[in-house]
Amino acid sequence: MSNNVIKILFLGDITGRQGRTAVKSYIASLKENNEPDFIIANIENASHGFGLTKKNYVDLSENGIDCFTSGNHIWDKKDIYEYIDEAENLIRPINYPKGTKGIGSRIFEIKGQKLGVINALGRVFMPPIDSPWQVVTDKIREMKSDGVEHIIIDFHAEATAEKICFSKYLAKEFNNEENAIIKGFFGTHTHVQTADEQIYDGMGYITDAGFCGSIDSVIGMEFETSMRRLSTSLPERYEIAESSLAQINGVEIFIDRNKTTQIKRINVTVDNNGSEGVNDG
Repeated sequence: MSNNVIKILFLGDITGRQGRTAVKSYIASLKENNEPDFIIANIENASHGFGLTKKNYVDLSENGIDCFTSGNHIWDKKDIYEYIDEAENLIRPINYPKGTKGIGSRIFEIKGQKLGVINALGRVFMPPIDSPWQVVTDKIREMKSDGVEHIIIDFHAEATAEKICFSKYLAKEFNNEENAIIKGFFGTHTHVQTADEQIYDGMGYITDAGFCGSIDSVIGMEFETSMRRLSTSLPERYEIAESSLAQINGVEIFIDRNKTTQIKRINVTVDNNGSEGVNDG
């Protein structure tokens, strides 16, 4: 691959042990000529479906993930408060109030080029939080002045309209078809992969990248407890589904100095008991 072209793999929400196992297997299976230059994964559900332990952060780091984005569940494992400030590849949503532990963006160097990654949280049908509109706009301007050539955004949000509108606003503010600093805007949170991957204004986009976890599940959770909670409206603790078949959802993009040139939706089935199959649907 040309030194001017960067291949980025973005993985949707890794959910529980089955998701972690499948992701590690999938990354290890990538052939040398198909290996990404940089891997980003949303990990807010990586530890038993809620939050991220330090043990799982270290394990996933050692197995090929270069940057970890998150969302509203990042605080669910209490040891996050002890290590988030030292976790060099982990970011939490940038629009938490000033003084919140952790940071909402990071800059990496790939093939001599600066890549910025920003994580933001939506506000529609989500817990109260600062507006992402101004804070993300300010961060992009700051990164641009620091010589960042490429920016990837994980927008962790519920409403499809909010994701589409925010992405179009940022693309119109900073990009055009021939010169784009925002190379990717990827939605997360719903765990249901959308079929609208596209490139506009030089930016790769998908409303939701999906999730990595058990296929025989309710967005990664066990069916019976999910059914009782949803059918009765009574409190019920969600449990991670443990079926061996897992799905890997995400997108891969190819970017050059000026814009995103290709985007492909990833939908791979992994048998955590051994064999692997691929469905490019």
